[in-house]
Amino acid sequence: MSNKQLRVLVIIMAALAIGSILFAACSRPGTITGGTASGGGGTPSSGGSSGGCPDGTVHMVATNFATSCVNVSKGSVLKLVDDGPYVHILDNGSWVNGSPQPKTEPGAPTVTNLQFNGNSSQIGPFNTAGTFHIYCTIHPNMNLTINVK
Repeated sequence: MSNKQLRVLVIIMAALAIGSILFAACSRPGTITGGTASGGGGTPSSGGSSGGCPDGTVHMVATNFATSCVNVSKGSVLKLVDDGPYVHILDNGSWVNGSPQPKTEPGAPTVTNLQFNGNSSQIGPFNTAGTFHIYCTIHPNMNLTINVK
């Protein structure tokens, strides 16, 4: 590879990196309804995971949940941890075929514009057994399935 090609490649990579940082830095104001701030509420479920889903806590990385599902015991809360200075805005619903589908599910705590930027928070308690969904409104296909047992 020639020096000229290498320079062009480095410039393209730098532009992509800067664009990603700027995209991740955008946010909008919102409210939290039905969730509790970190440090309040019930206790996340503990013990081993079943079905490949961890219990009680989900981590978020730059543009996705670290896992696509989580198990929560009935009556417990879900803890969400942003593993870096990543902006996420969560709502009830999911991405379907690249389109956001907000949805209020009976028995699920209401999640409306729950914002993250390097912090953690809790949702719940989940008092109804079932399967519920939340998604990040700014990262396409960033979905989380919550299994309450």
